[in-house]
Amino acid sequence: MLLSKQLKMRGAADSVMEHTATEVLVNPHSGSGELTVMFSGWGHPVPGHKIGPKVHEYFLIHTVLEGEGAFELLDKAYSLSAGDTFVIFPDRVVKYEANDATPWKYLWVGFTGTCGSDILAGLGITPETPVVYKSNLPKLESLYRGLRQSLQIVDHPFLADLEAGGKLRLLLSELGSGNVNRSAETRKPGKSNRQLDLAIRLMMVQYSQPISIDQLAKSLGYHRAHLCRLFKEETGLSPWQYLHKIRMEKAEELLAGDFTIAQVAASVGYNDPLFFTRQFRKWKGMPPTEFRERQDS
Repeated sequence: MLLSKQLKMRGAADSVMEHTATEVLVNPHSGSGELTVMFSGWGHPVPGHKIGPKVHEYFLIHTVLEGEGAFELLDKAYSLSAGDTFVIFPDRVVKYEANDATPWKYLWVGFTGTCGSDILAGLGITPETPVVYKSNLPKLESLYRGLRQSLQIVDHPFLADLEAGGKLRLLLSELGSGNVNRSAETRKPGKSNRQLDLAIRLMMVQYSQPISIDQLAKSLGYHRAHLCRLFKEETGLSPWQYLHKIRMEKAEELLAGDFTIAQVAASVGYNDPLFFTRQFRKWKGMPPTEFRERQDS
């Protein structure tokens, strides 16, 4: 059994006790961020092995390789077998138990992160729906294995943390593929709304670049008139007006700094500072220099 001396998290000992075989690898880098792997491993509990009722301080995913067991969260019980995955959420009371006759063997990964709940919710995984049934088990096994290999880069902890975080995202993506009927993307109203969201996201990240509304419509498979109608219905603005709004709002933010007017103009998609100044005057009723002075006063 591989077990780092760093494994001091509350409750982690339960994951390695009362198993006929187990392996735990801990992230050698004590990082934090949007999504950070804490540890990963596998275990084969003894028949009837129980954990809980208890709470964890971190997210903990278990994927069943073989055998059977039961999981309970929010007073709802789930019977699980090979190919099923259950997710434990921080500060939620859970309990889970290996079957007496055919105890499960499972893979696990524990992680923290400011985006953990949002990412899982986007995949349709919440405390109310914490189980993903019958995923692609060979694919998941390979992803878990790669994640554990990442944690063995002990001579370069930061690289281990970076690689493990990437492998965790791939693992979550695969779980999302197996949970597509409950994912946030599937719950969106329809193709038109998804395409409109895509157009808006493109504007949000490409506002500093030349954007042709005709080309944007074509890339989404729409006629320009149809895209304009969608924008009007959902935002009250035409595509060009929406892009202009994004650019002007960003310009307001940049004008609070020490950038020159030419630098601000170029940063929001205007190569001509004079043209930018005219557009900004129409937007705020004053030129950018006066706007900056008023912010400073």
